[in-house]
Amino acid sequence: MSASDLEIERKYLLSALPDATRGARHVVMEQGYLPGVRIVERLRHYQGTAGDERWVRSIKAGTGITRIEVEEEVPRELFDQLWPLTLGKRVRKRRYYLPDAGLTWEVDEFLDRELVLAELELPHESHRVHIPEWLAPVLVREVSHEPAYLNTALAR
Repeated sequence: MSASDLEIERKYLLSALPDATRGARHVVMEQGYLPGVRIVERLRHYQGTAGDERWVRSIKAGTGITRIEVEEEVPRELFDQLWPLTLGKRVRKRRYYLPDAGLTWEVDEFLDRELVLAELELPHESHRVHIPEWLAPVLVREVSHEPAYLNTALAR
């Protein structure tokens, strides 16, 4: 395992989509989870605004703000073969990318429920998070340590 296989992330519940997302770069994602208990394997299909598409397979492990995440792009044919196994464990969302202070906030607008979350990947666990002015008015609370806001828990 390398340092690039670690994800250090904080997650926040929002009351609405921030105004800053208007005109921001975004993709629509469908993601599903394969059956498993200790190993969480995710399939994700990205579709960009220019019609570009990617298919990605990921394995995640661990709890808290630092977790193992190993991912790779896969051919569409493999994705299409595995996707039916995710039935009942899927989410659909629009992800906006908002650069701020050298990092990029990812704001997820869920398309299959009323929910907006913001995530920020950090360079290290002790990195102090600065809440941008555009995010503060819609910020409800940090939910990094609340399992109910993990995508695996939200998937249905």
